[in-house]
Amino acid sequence: MPLSPDFRPAKAHAALGPDFYDLVVAADFPKHIIRHRNQRWAARVGCADLTDEEWIAHFGRFEPLPGSFEQPMALRYHGHQFRHYNPDLGDGRGFLFAQLYDRVDGRLLDLGTKGSGQTPWSRTADGRLTLKGGVREVLATEMLEALGVNTSKSFSLIETGEDLVRGDEPSPTRSSVLVRLNHSHIRIGTFQRLRYLQEDANIGRLLDYAVTTYMPSLWRDDVEARTIAFLEEVCRRVGVMGAQWMLAGFVHGVLNTDNINITGESFDYGPWRFLPVLDPRFTAAYFDETGLYAYGAQPDALLWNLARLAECLLPLASQEALEKALEAFRPAFHETFLGALLRRLGIVSQGDEKDTALARVIWPFLQKTRMPFERFFFDWYGGPAAAVRAEAGPMASFYAQEDFAAVRADLMKRQTAAGAKIDHAYFARPAPCTMLIEEVEAIWAPIATADDWSLFHAKLAAIDEMAEAYGVR
Repeated sequence: MPLSPDFRPAKAHAALGPDFYDLVVAADFPKHIIRHRNQRWAARVGCADLTDEEWIAHFGRFEPLPGSFEQPMALRYHGHQFRHYNPDLGDGRGFLFAQLYDRVDGRLLDLGTKGSGQTPWSRTADGRLTLKGGVREVLATEMLEALGVNTSKSFSLIETGEDLVRGDEPSPTRSSVLVRLNHSHIRIGTFQRLRYLQEDANIGRLLDYAVTTYMPSLWRDDVEARTIAFLEEVCRRVGVMGAQWMLAGFVHGVLNTDNINITGESFDYGPWRFLPVLDPRFTAAYFDETGLYAYGAQPDALLWNLARLAECLLPLASQEALEKALEAFRPAFHETFLGALLRRLGIVSQGDEKDTALARVIWPFLQKTRMPFERFFFDWYGGPAAAVRAEAGPMASFYAQEDFAAVRADLMKRQTAAGAKIDHAYFARPAPCTMLIEEVEAIWAPIATADDWSLFHAKLAAIDEMAEAYGVR
């Protein structure tokens, strides 16, 4: 089948020129077995009608998509990794394969890879991705999208038939190649590299490309004004993303500057976790011994990263103006946090002051009682309309506690949001759909031992039901 008329290719990133990327060749894999193809998003970019053979040709062997790049690009960047600067980074096991447009909202989108082979930035690594790593990324992105987080989309996962040796998995382990769909792969670390190399002209080129390509309404003829508008917008978008994580109970795990992009999308999932209970000190990475990127530390970690972006822009604007622009982060975070809280509860706003007061009784209750994080939002979706269901359910003892009295009183004053699907079949389930680490391991175990993907597909179906219930899909 041909690509659909909705397919609109692009190759905008090529205009930046070879100072920003290296042309590379994909690995030649011995096998190609499709394990996940995201038909929902394939339809949005005009690729849904590809046969499996055509899908593998483009997303397993990386034959060019018509009208986009003739050869993949390994992007160049640096970054702070756990606050230590690393000038030896870059796309070491991935590349920018193609660009195309979303037919729904017209956004330019990137098709980027993970596990597609070695590049000049691989150093001593093999450039591969384990199948388990690919499965985990699909599960993370599907769950986050369903919870209303602005995230990359796992577009394709293909098992590639190699045996990999890894220190954190029983080896040899199976290999895969992932294709993700992102609005942009330009990172804070992309700017950091240019600042490190003192390429001030290229900083200006990258800024202008970013504004005209992703934020055209921000264009200002004055360079400093344009720079400040850009930084404020990046701060706003990253603040929105961080607040969405907090209400999803999500811990990214590795908030290095090379993992934060300018369009404010969550991406590049390594040791991620979802909260079992509300614990600000909960970490995702076993090697995060100090809790630098713990759940409760994520807002400050994001702001620290944004300050590094501001430093890169010093050739274009004054320090005073850049520091002031960083102030856009906190109001965006606050506003999104409250909005996401109300959306997760399916209730209407009563204004910033009262909504903030509601958050200030819910959060201490959840932290003190250690009730299951996702369960609370599942039980009380619909506010007063959910009260009977919630207080007769398995968490009744939590809701009978004195600590919950203030939360209940406020919830009972709220109206159910218009359009909240409180009667959806999802809320008749005995328990909410969750993605705790033990569930991920349980999904992986039959794949590893018997190539049984039934739990994987069942979990994706449950996530679809949840997304429909919350009006995300």
